[in-house]
Order: sequence, then structure tokens, then C-alpha cells
Amino acid sequence: MKKESSLSKLFVYAGKFRYLTIASWILSVISAWLALVPFYYIWRIMKEVLSVAPDFGKAAHLKEYGWAAVGFAILSMLVYVCALMCSHLAAFRVQANIRTSLMRHILTLPMGFLDKDGTGKIRKIVNESSAATETYLAHQLPDQAGAIATPAGLLVLLMVFDFRLGLLSLIPVVAAFLIMGTMTGQRMKDKMEEYQNALDEMSSEAVEYVRGIPVVKTFGQSVFSFKRFQTSIQKYEKWTIAYTKEMRIPMTVYTTAINAVFAVLIAATFFFTGKGGDNTFLLNLLFYIIITPIITVTMNKIMYSSENQLIVAEAISRIESILEKKPLPETAQEPENNSITFENVSFRYEDGGRDALHQINLTIKEGEHVAFVGPSGGGKTTLASLVARFFDTTEGRILIGNKDVKEISSKQLMDMVSFVFQDSKLLKTSILENVRMGKKEATREEVMQALKEAQCEDIIAKLPDGIDTVIGSSGTYVSGGEAQRLSIARAMLKNAPILILDEATAFADPDNEAKVQEAFSRLSKGKTVIMIAHRLSSIVDADRICVLKDGSIAEEGTHETLLGESGVYAHMWEEYNKSVQWKVGA
Repeated sequence: MKKESSLSKLFVYAGKFRYLTIASWILSVISAWLALVPFYYIWRIMKEVLSVAPDFGKAAHLKEYGWAAVGFAILSMLVYVCALMCSHLAAFRVQANIRTSLMRHILTLPMGFLDKDGTGKIRKIVNESSAATETYLAHQLPDQAGAIATPAGLLVLLMVFDFRLGLLSLIPVVAAFLIMGTMTGQRMKDKMEEYQNALDEMSSEAVEYVRGIPVVKTFGQSVFSFKRFQTSIQKYEKWTIAYTKEMRIPMTVYTTAINAVFAVLIAATFFFTGKGGDNTFLLNLLFYIIITPIITVTMNKIMYSSENQLIVAEAISRIESILEKKPLPETAQEPENNSITFENVSFRYEDGGRDALHQINLTIKEGEHVAFVGPSGGGKTTLASLVARFFDTTEGRILIGNKDVKEISSKQLMDMVSFVFQDSKLLKTSILENVRMGKKEATREEVMQALKEAQCEDIIAKLPDGIDTVIGSSGTYVSGGEAQRLSIARAMLKNAPILILDEATAFADPDNEAKVQEAFSRLSKGKTVIMIAHRLSSIVDADRICVLKDGSIAEEGTHETLLGESGVYAHMWEEYNKSVQWKVGA
């Protein structure tokens, strides 16, 4: 089966604009040929000057030939501008369609996809890979068409005036083509893939490093605390230096060969004029000296166009790597209630060596408040994430209202579940729009009521424009605890029957924590709640506490019951109280 070309794949996104791309090639070819016509008039000028020498006053057509050369040069530029206009219109449409397709597809993928691949890598693919297709279609493809057309026109000019000099001028070109072949092809494709992989890894690690800067500053750590970022930079540096050294000799030989036309012409001059020359040969020699630099420029364009094709092919491959990921399958079953049941649930991450969760059996009744606690890495967040299908279970199933979550539509599932994460994200827009994300059709009054119930009145009061204040503009920011309360307001406005609180008081100071807890108590009324917490004081009133350790439920019961068993929870409670009572000595 014939492999589909990169251009064919891009044409899928171009639609009717593909004809503008084709028009840009045709115009670019015409422009390239028109650009050669002035050289013919230059030859006419030189011929007339040599024919009347030394009585140059008899040269009667110099002005006519000169203006003709200028006219064709201007016409060539105008046609080229038209070619670029066509190519840019098509390229912008392709880039926009690619980004739209990517974002629409990403929205259908499970949330765990973003955690697995890293937002830095995904953003780089969406932005830079689509931008590579725009650059290729808008500039490189028309230039490539012109670069291919130019040698055809040059071949005619080189052979018409003196075929001997023309053939000799092609010797360095052939040598350069042979050398170029050693630097391109499958080998270059493999190198481009390695290069992009190194860039993607460094970009993704850079994003994670920037996110961790507050921790670095807080604890006085150095950049070496982020070994993965440092390693990715060193890996990229090592690759680029090795590849540059590897290409040094062939690139030097290529550059020498492509610029050796003058040397060949000079040698030919000594050979052909050894027995005396004439004005015609001198005229042709001067003409070839003037026109042959175009060969160098054209060859370089052809070489880089080959590299550009590999770059855009690699960009398309990365775009397709996202588009090929399948959305989670679903149907449209109606849950009977808001209970949650885990039946023999096991889960293993794609690259995991062992199960993150193993044989979990748990039932959370409608309206029940259940807390997940346990050592780090025990599987608390993973178990809660499976409820909303951030991932699908490896084994077993999860039921909401006696219906498998795989049989509930993603829209309905999202309508049923609200999240408040430990690191609440606010967009750079107004408080009103940030909260309204919970219910896009909500009125201003409904948003204000949600903010009031979430204990956010003091936040609104100090902002310059109240709920219309844009977060992040003019130095307007909120603290971590305040961001948590605004996220709670968003969840209150959404009013979903199932609520998942993942370390939701992690960044709250004592004053904010009290207000957050008050907001939680209002938000949780009548809802099925899963709480994940390290601050054990925040979950002592939970209906049930599940202690997860090594991917399994080690203990289960109320706060008082678990303290009486002297198990994992009792030990955690003891250590927690020690940490709360600890203070710096006088």
C-alpha cells in the first residue's frame, strides 16, 4: 500500500483552499522563470558593448535592454508576492483546522492523557507542530517549486549560449547532489525524529520545572533539585554537538563543491583560449560568471527543502500521535442514584511495573461522606480519578447508581461529578467567568450567591472591580486558599450530586482553612462525597474512612473505630498530632 505523503495529509485540512496552494506553486514557477529573463537582457547589453568597443557611443539599445531587464525583475517579484498571498491564505486555514481538530479531539480523551504525556509536550505539539505546517505551506513549498523550476530554466540558458561551458558548469552541481544524498533521506528522517524527541522532552521538563519554582524558593533548593530537567538539557546538548560534528565534513565538501563553478569556468577559459579566443567566447564567459551563482542559491534551497519536508513530516507524525488516541468508549445509560460501587477494581498505569490499585471492593452509599487517607503512593487520588474516568480500570468495574461508568455518557458523568483539587486553577479572566465555568448559563445573581455560600465575600470586597476583576491583570492575584474558595464557589454553582475533594485544604493558611471548611460543609450537604486528605483533622467527622496502602484498602471504619484498632490509621493520627504540636523552641 502506497504511503500517503505529508502534502496529501495537509490537503485534508485545507479543503477548498488546496487550490490556492496549487496556484502558489504555479505562480512561484512562473516567477522563477521570469527572474531568469533579465539575465538574457544583460547578455544582450554585454554583447552590444563588446561589439562596438571601444566606440561605446554606438551602443544604441542599452537603455531599452536595461529597462526590459528591470521590468521583468519587477514582474517576477509581483508574481512571487501573489504566490505568497495564495500560499499564506491556505497555510493559515490549514494551521487553524489542525489546531481545532487537535483541541476538539483532546477534549474527548480521558483526563489522564494530560497527566501521562505532560501538558508541556502536548502544548508543544499543538502550537509548534501546527506552526511548522504553516511555515512549510506558506513559505517553503512555494520556494521549493521555484527552486525546482529554476534549474530547468538555467539548463536552457546554460546550453543555448555555449554548451561546453554549460556542461562544465554542471560538474560541481552533480558532485553537490551526490554529497547531498549522504546527508538526507532516511538517515536525516531518523535524525529529525531524535531531534524533536529531545526538544519535546526538554520542553515538557521545563514546564514541570517552572511549576516547581515555588517549592525551590521555599526550601532553598538549587536547579539540581530538578534532575530530570537538567538531564534533558544535557541530552539535547550532547545530541546537537554530536550531530553537528558528524555533519561537519560532508557539509564542508558540499559547500566547496557548489561554490566551485567559478574554478571550473576559469580552468575551462585557459583550456579553450590556449590558442587564442574571440569576443563571443569572452561574452559567454562573462555571462556564465554572472548567472552561475544562481546555481549555488538554488542548490541550497533544494537541500533545505529536503530538510523542511522531513521536519513537516515529523510534525504531522506528532499531530497524528494525538489524533490516533481513542476516546474512552461510552453509551448513554441513566444512573439510578448517586451511589458509587467499586467491584474488584485493579488499575495499572501504561508504563507501570505493578498495579497502582489491586482488587478494590468498596460501596459508597448515596449521600455518604467517605475519606481516603494513607501513605503517599497508596492509590488515593488514582481511585478517585477512576470515578470520573480519568482512566479506565484495568480489571473490574466502577458503578454509579448501579450503572457502569463506561455506559454513562461523558457529558452526563461530568454533570454528576464536581472536583476541587489541591492546586486550584483559575483562568486569566474575570472572577465572574471563572466561577461561571461551573454552569455556563448561570446569571450574575446565581454567581454572587455561590460566592457568598463559598465564603468569598471578603475576596470580592478587596478586588478593584469586584467579581468583574480579571485575575492576573494589573498585578491582581489571589492566594492559594482564596483560589480554593473560588473553586468551591464554582463547584457550588455546578451543584453536582457527587463531589471529590482532593487535598483541597493543602494550600490554605489557618484563617483560610476555617473558611474553606465552612464552605465545604455547605457544599457537601446532601451529596455523595469522596475526600482525600493529609490533614487528618479535616476528615474526623466523615461517615467512613478508608485507609489505602500499596494500592489496597488496609483499613475501613469511622475515626473512633480506626483509632481503637491500633493499625495504620492510628499510627498516622499519632504522627499527625505530633506534627501539629511541634514548634520551634525559644
